[in-house]
Amino acid sequence: MAIELSDSTLIARELLSVEEAETVLEWLIQHPRGQLDLTDCTHVHAASLQVLLAARPKISAWPRHAALADWLQAALLSEEHAPHV
Repeated sequence: MAIELSDSTLIARELLSVEEAETVLEWLIQHPRGQLDLTDCTHVHAASLQVLLAARPKISAWPRHAALADWLQAALLSEEHAPHV
């Protein structure tokens, strides 16, 4: 598994795959104040991206890969896609 879980942080390493989307969702539900460390993440599958878009978790560290970091920041920090409460 390319993710490491604790009570406060989910660390994604390399590929955040389709198989991990459900695990990420369950962890975010159980840890609503949890943070994601994406430093070593190199790719996010569309299913996992959908989880991130729906949950809007706090990102403690963006990917080192600049293009992926830029792309994720544009998607996850966009006001247009932010949940309306």
